[in-house]
Amino acid sequence: MGLEAVVEEIREKGRSEAAKIRQESQAETDRILAAAKKQSDVIKFAAEEEAAKQSSRLVGQDISAANLLVKRELLNTQKALLDKVYEATLSEIAALPESFHREAIKKLLAEAKTEIPKGTIFCNARDVTAVKAIITEHKEFAGFSVGKPVNIDGGIVVEGEGGALQIDYSYRTFLAKVWESGLKDASDILFG
Repeated sequence: MGLEAVVEEIREKGRSEAAKIRQESQAETDRILAAAKKQSDVIKFAAEEEAAKQSSRLVGQDISAANLLVKRELLNTQKALLDKVYEATLSEIAALPESFHREAIKKLLAEAKTEIPKGTIFCNARDVTAVKAIITEHKEFAGFSVGKPVNIDGGIVVEGEGGALQIDYSYRTFLAKVWESGLKDASDILFG
């Protein structure tokens, strides 16, 4: 399954969840507005002229409070959904076949080599074998050794000799960059 298919599946899930949230939010708004209207009618009957003034003020406050509450809940739900999408994307990428990770690591290591010609490569436990094979099979990476596994979803972290320079090419780092640059677009697509 390609990354674009995964992203499209996640977008579709997001659209579905957003529609559900909108329906729930509308029902809650309707309920709150109905309660505010009922309160307004009671006040109006008590003292017609004074009640008209009070009713207008109270309805306005209740509607504003209800709208603010609904908006806050909607934003919190949207953020939670976006966080789930982010984590699901990382999980989907991590679940891709070994061949994908091996090829990705090879490309990331070639990129890192331009800045750090020799050093230690850190990766997750799943990818240690692939990293060792890449170093063995490709002489241009002979200056690298494999460090202890680290807790990353995928990708590599390369540390130069002496530890003075470190490059983080983990999947989470790349996704965070993409996420930051595309968060508004993703939010617009998912939540209209």
